[in-house]
Amino acid sequence: MEKSEVNPIWACRAFPAFPVALVAVGDGNGNNNIITVALVHMFSFNPPVLGIGISPARHSYEMLEASDDFSINIPSKDLVEEVLYCGQRSGRDVNKFEDCGFEPKQGKKIRSPVIEECAVSLECVKRQRVDAGDHVWYLGEVVHAEMAKDADREKSLMYWSGEFRLLGDVIRKR
Repeated sequence: MEKSEVNPIWACRAFPAFPVALVAVGDGNGNNNIITVALVHMFSFNPPVLGIGISPARHSYEMLEASDDFSINIPSKDLVEEVLYCGQRSGRDVNKFEDCGFEPKQGKKIRSPVIEECAVSLECVKRQRVDAGDHVWYLGEVVHAEMAKDADREKSLMYWSGEFRLLGDVIRKR
């Protein structure tokens, strides 16, 4: 296979789409916010540790800096408009829970809320903060999780280069 040198940013665009999550953070006193995140990764299975990449320019960054926890909520394709809204508006200016009709349910083991309307909610306690260029990664240990009986990975949103997508076909099992 013949290859040529390219800008590293262009090569990074060869990655497949990233999973979309709605990250909720709060102070336990009703000051809550939601941010749409496509930089989500599983860093460990045992214990379960998930990471989210957040730009320091975001309002949620300030809230995450002040909080010991956050929730990662996996929206289905039916919530794509709400996902877009939460990614385009700042929590400094609007109440995303109210505007999207989301119910902020108190987490069972964290102060931050979970989003009742998402099929999967993972409660995370911050374990590590990593400065990584234009984003800060927050690694959180999953201390509690809830999943709807009809949760379907195939309906989970993916995002890449301005497009929301669904997962593709299974081409082989191992």
